[in-house]
Amino acid sequence: MTNSIAVFCGSAFGADSIFLETAQNVGKTIAQQGKTLVYGGGRSGLMGVIADNALKEGGKVVGVIPEILVNKEFAHPNLTELHIVNNMQERKLKMSELSDGFIALPGGVGTFEEIFEQWTWAQLGIHLKPCAFLNVDGFYDDLIKFLEKSTEKGFTHPRFMQSLIHDSSIEKVMNQMDHFIAPEPKWGMVEKVQTEN
Repeated sequence: MTNSIAVFCGSAFGADSIFLETAQNVGKTIAQQGKTLVYGGGRSGLMGVIADNALKEGGKVVGVIPEILVNKEFAHPNLTELHIVNNMQERKLKMSELSDGFIALPGGVGTFEEIFEQWTWAQLGIHLKPCAFLNVDGFYDDLIKFLEKSTEKGFTHPRFMQSLIHDSSIEKVMNQMDHFIAPEPKWGMVEKVQTEN
């Protein structure tokens, strides 16, 4: 069961109104389902929209933001919790620790980097949490095709591609996350990681 969900998304609004509308719905849906939203802590772009709408629904919203971005990204002043960390690496680690699963909405290279790092960690057994792309208006169609090509060419194991959640509906994505069964990690690394920890 995913009680807390990390959302990665753009600090811009995007060119189409559907991105804004989706962000509003995502924030509302996470709160209405009684889950905690974990996100990058800013109030700009889609990030701010998701947080605002979760808060309006009475949801718990936890932000994690590097100190250097507190003023540049205008750290959200009304969050349930705001963690200020030293750098981007600490931000990603803290978000991972606070979350039971990860969803990427439309965004830029920062969004891609964040979700791919979590998916990589899942494959290595550093965590066994679901990763998902909310494929708004076909935004991630080409990326998903590329990932399928990586599987076809032998660089991504089919079980990892099969475990990657992607859908245009936030409700369907969250339902799949709640029923997620993690695939066996690469080389049985989860046992090694858990032993070391």
